Amino acid sequence: MLVGVLTAFTLVAFAANSLLCRMALGGELVDPVSFTTLRLVSGALFLVPLSRLAGESLPRGTPGREQHGSWGSGLALFVYAIAFSLAYLSLDAGMGALILFGCVQATMLSVGLKSGERPHPLQWIGLVTALTGLVYLVSPGITAPDPLGASLMAIGGIAWGAYSLRGKGESAPVLSTTANFVRAAPIAAITSVMAFSLAHAETRGVVLAVVSGAITSGLGYVLWYKALRGLTTTQASIVQLLVPVLAAFGGVVFLAEQLSTRLAIASALILGGVAMAILNRARA
Repeated sequence: MLVGVLTAFTLVAFAANSLLCRMALGGELVDPVSFTTLRLVSGALFLVPLSRLAGESLPRGTPGREQHGSWGSGLALFVYAIAFSLAYLSLDAGMGALILFGCVQATMLSVGLKSGERPHPLQWIGLVTALTGLVYLVSPGITAPDPLGASLMAIGGIAWGAYSLRGKGESAPVLSTTANFVRAAPIAAITSVMAFSLAHAETRGVVLAVVSGAITSGLGYVLWYKALRGLTTTQASIVQLLVPVLAAFGGVVFLAEQLSTRLAIASALILGGVAMAILNRARA
């Protein structure tokens, strides 16, 4: 039950993060590099005091908190965040979601199969059903994507899949997520210095980036690391297909986008597919 609640909260946070990014970059309120830096730095600043209040104890024999997280995870977090922001300069939301979550699926499922996970046939059916719904959702405007944007989003998807996989073994999710943000933030800051001539940021864009960093990224990723401990790699990859649906409905509610029959049908396919995967957890 707790795993389900945590997973639901994280998926809502991920969808909200997409909306915040779309609002900031689509409205040209901030450049993508500055958005990424503000997102990661604000996430780190939010998580450091939170980690001190979390009360997570270190495992016996651990010499210090520096053992939590890793530079590999911090780098994966940065690569995902910067690639995600840069890709949306040339991709629309639908194509971006298709490429991103397709690469997340491929990364996590490949590693899961290599490590010995053998999904139940109904999980495969659920995956195909959910992917069909996702393709149907974004298909109206599908054309050949911009090669650079598509490549960047693919890199972002692989990096996010890697970040999620690295989080499955973490025993202290708050400390680990904090450590990863603290490592990623200076990398982003250096990138911003290198791209200083292209920087611009309006007040609203800064606010959106900070909210994205502190709440929907920082807090969201802590909850995601907690949820990962109760999910198989296959389930963790499949449930994320709900994010485009949540983001689409968020666009209807918060961005005055139209609620269409296509969205309703696609949502039913994705929800049904994810349900098949999760309900067969015991046999995965």
